[in-house]
Amino acid sequence: MEEFQGKIGKDWRTSVPWWPPQPKPKVGTPNVVLIVLDDVGFAQLGCYGSNIATPRIDALADKGVRLANFHTTSLCSPTRACLLTGRNHHRSGMGRVADLAIGFPG
Repeated sequence: MEEFQGKIGKDWRTSVPWWPPQPKPKVGTPNVVLIVLDDVGFAQLGCYGSNIATPRIDALADKGVRLANFHTTSLCSPTRACLLTGRNHHRSGMGRVADLAIGFPG
């Protein structure tokens, strides 16, 4: 992880946000599609035995990988950080909702 290159002043007027450059995949890296459904549980998905019709999700699940032993957090962004990194969301630096990103650490 790169070191923060912005400036943290006494308040927002004297602070300068910074975001690290976007990573670029290596040539030949395979494309992977990861689908995360927020605010649903196993009871809402036909592929896990629900009586609710979810044919598109079921079709995707039939040809993909289904995870059934995954710890979620109380917020969507930290849960996604756990899934993508395989680590606790705080260890990944994601303790809040990502749409609040302001260019400062933490």
